[in-house]
Amino acid sequence: MLLLTKAIFAIMIGFLGSAVLGLLLIPFLKKMHIGQRISSFVGESHRKKEGTPTMGGLIFIIPTILATLFLILTKKIEFTENLKIVLFVFLAYGVIGFLDDFLSIKRKTNEGLTTYQKLFGQLLIAIVFFYIYMKNSGQTSWIVGTLGINIEMGWFYGIFILLILVGSSNAVNLADGLDGLAGGLSAIAFIAFSLISLMVGFESLGIFTFILVGAIIGFLIYNTHPAKIFMGDTGSLSLGGVMGAIAILTHRELTLLVVAFVFVIETLSVILQVFWIKVFKHRLFLMTPIHHHFEKLGWIETDIVKLFWVVGLIFAMSGILFGVWL
Repeated sequence: MLLLTKAIFAIMIGFLGSAVLGLLLIPFLKKMHIGQRISSFVGESHRKKEGTPTMGGLIFIIPTILATLFLILTKKIEFTENLKIVLFVFLAYGVIGFLDDFLSIKRKTNEGLTTYQKLFGQLLIAIVFFYIYMKNSGQTSWIVGTLGINIEMGWFYGIFILLILVGSSNAVNLADGLDGLAGGLSAIAFIAFSLISLMVGFESLGIFTFILVGAIIGFLIYNTHPAKIFMGDTGSLSLGGVMGAIAILTHRELTLLVVAFVFVIETLSVILQVFWIKVFKHRLFLMTPIHHHFEKLGWIETDIVKLFWVVGLIFAMSGILFGVWL
């Protein structure tokens, strides 16, 4: 019962913090003319969103960090090494995304940090992650009890960490193309990882993730159609990075592919599109990521988002089953 109370309280303070911060931050960003630049390749419905405030990830990043620190200082949760890693990854990826958004706005283009600059930042984060993890005697075996997999990876586990962080952060970033899509899918995925974390004995990670769920729901007040603010790379990179980090620390790396299945499909659609054009000289999809394909088919934006949320929820529930009971 105490754990349930903590979880409910965590969601509440995350939600209230982001809901209040959104009221303050959106007018400020509008006043500072910090607006999103829209790609010329998307449809007219998206062109109308030009100038909508971005960097909205701050709305859930700041309350989540402050609420977590509050619970640590009041001895409600333990400040474990794993929680240190998660907070570091969450904040560090947020900084990379913030720099990317800032440079895009300053240059008045869609180009911020270069691919190599982002990769270098992500490499540094992975190195720090691996250092803290090994200092805390973290295991370097890839274990999937459900499938009977137990592979000792040694130092290669550091590269494994990098690949998961880069893959998950970019996957969420690709899904951030429709109002509320990435935010809603992230909230659903984090609910799953909150429950998995608690069920397999990682209480601090579970409570942190519940705070984040509440903060994302608060953010969705302003991000669902018609969006008053976009999360930007500030939000999408931080969410993807921390999602990957929690999967690693709870030793549920393969479960991540199930819980975040829609993000995986979004990423695969882009990879397949590039492959198809290079090999067969024509497109497989009308436009990628795949949510834009549905738009080109004439689907309404809100209908696409609702469909993706439902599919995400189904796979998140399947991920809980896969990650805990099977």
